[in-house]
Amino acid sequence: MPALTKTNNLGDLLKYEAPSLYSREQAVVASGQNLRLGTVVGRVSATGKLKALNPDARDGTEIAAGVLGSDIDATLADRKDALLIARHAIVARVALLWPAAITPEKKATAEAQLGALGILVRASA
Repeated sequence: MPALTKTNNLGDLLKYEAPSLYSREQAVVASGQNLRLGTVVGRVSATGKLKALNPDARDGTEIAAGVLGSDIDATLADRKDALLIARHAIVARVALLWPAAITPEKKATAEAQLGALGILVRASA
């Protein structure tokens, strides 16, 4: 029998959020990306659009701005319907998606940046 592969859902990522959807916001993901739920993102300073976190960039995306709460395919055009976990939440560390070559130090820095937003990263929740 073939093995089934289950992708993460919002419940796998988001372990706590504030009442009345305070933790969430709708955001724009810049074109040219196909991002999955749990991707740690940064915000381009010049446009306010989200891109996958890039700790080596100097355009604003080197600073963690939140975590995507849904898959979003912006391959061909900007997507204005992204669900961003932006504040006051607890997320599961195992559900976060990081850049492939991120170092442990840069990951710790990004987790601290999320913490400054009130997004706590926990090993298990």
